Amino acid sequence: MSQSLIFDMDGTLFQTDKILELSLEDTFNHLRSLNRWSTVTPIDKYREIMGVPLPKVWETLLPNHSVEEREQVDTYFLERLIENIRSGKGALYPEVKEVFSYLKENNFSIYIASNGLTEYLKAIVSYYHLDKYITETFSIQQINSLNKSDLVQNIIKKYGITNGTVIGDRLSDINAAKDNGLVSIGCNFDFAREDELAHADMVIDDLTELQTILPKLFK
Repeated sequence: MSQSLIFDMDGTLFQTDKILELSLEDTFNHLRSLNRWSTVTPIDKYREIMGVPLPKVWETLLPNHSVEEREQVDTYFLERLIENIRSGKGALYPEVKEVFSYLKENNFSIYIASNGLTEYLKAIVSYYHLDKYITETFSIQQINSLNKSDLVQNIIKKYGITNGTVIGDRLSDINAAKDNGLVSIGCNFDFAREDELAHADMVIDDLTELQTILPKLFK
């Protein structure tokens, strides 16, 4: 029987920090050129909230800007992210393709559930040729609530998933598993927080650990 694995993207499969500072700096340079920002780029603040949907990011980073301005910034930031991905400035975690090959060979179904926007996710999947492993990629943009638990529920309904895991680095991934009766595997990677990972059913420090854990989990 095929087992279903729902992966987060940023900070789990994709090393977002490789293009994060670059794209954020590009964006705030743009704002400075328009005289809409006068201080340093708030990279540290962004890292604190990494993983939340982008509308919430701009509410936090640009509290004194209008909704319209935030939407313009959001569009510009997305353009810079995609351009930096297509220019090869990003990177997957080193073990992603090795692990995905193993999973595919062993009859696991792979899905992505991400707070990233659709075009951004498409750029990553396309540039790194992940579509040969992934059944489907789901963006938070596809649901009104911007809640990852609801996004995972959509995947479960569409594919009739009865058991499986959600694999990610943040509390939203862990909660998405729990809220939907799935196993949560926390990834202790770049943006992970110890207090959040404490809620996961199990924690890994490296994606290759899945090759040991999953056969036992689904035996």
